[in-house]
Amino acid sequence: MRFRLWGFVCVAIMAVGLSAAQTSEKSELVGVWRGQFDNLPGVDMVITDEGGELRGGILFYLHLRPDVKSPYTSRPGLPEPMLALKTEGQTLDFQVSHKRAHPPGSLHDSPVSFRLKLTGPGRAELVNMNENDGPPLVMTRSDY
Repeated sequence: MRFRLWGFVCVAIMAVGLSAAQTSEKSELVGVWRGQFDNLPGVDMVITDEGGELRGGILFYLHLRPDVKSPYTSRPGLPEPMLALKTEGQTLDFQVSHKRAHPPGSLHDSPVSFRLKLTGPGRAELVNMNENDGPPLVMTRSDY
C-alpha cells in the first residue's frame, strides 16, 4: 500500500511540474510583440492569457514609397484576430485571415499560417509558414 501511495505522489508531483513548465512558456509569449522591416514598423502582435487560454491580435504594416528615389514609409493595415492558437514548448502556431488583406482579390483566400518561436528573453522569430523563402522576422516583446 505504501508503494502505491508513493507512486501516486510521484505522478502528482510530475504533473504539477509539467503544468508549471507549460504555464511558464505560455507566460513568456504574453505581451506586445513588435517586428521591423528596414527600421520601420512591420508587424505588431498582442498576446494575452485569458483564463489559461492564449488569445491575440496582429497588425501588419504596408511599406510604400511614391517612387524609387523616395524613402519608404509605413502605414498600418487592419488589425486581425489570431486564430487557432496552439503552443508546443516555446513555439506558438496560429493563423490569420487574409480576406481583408488586398480586396477584392483576397476575399476568398484561405487563412495564412504563422509560427512564433521564442529565441531568448523577450525575443522571438516570426515565420510565415505559407512562404518557404526569406529569413524570419525578429520580434521583441514588451509588457505594453
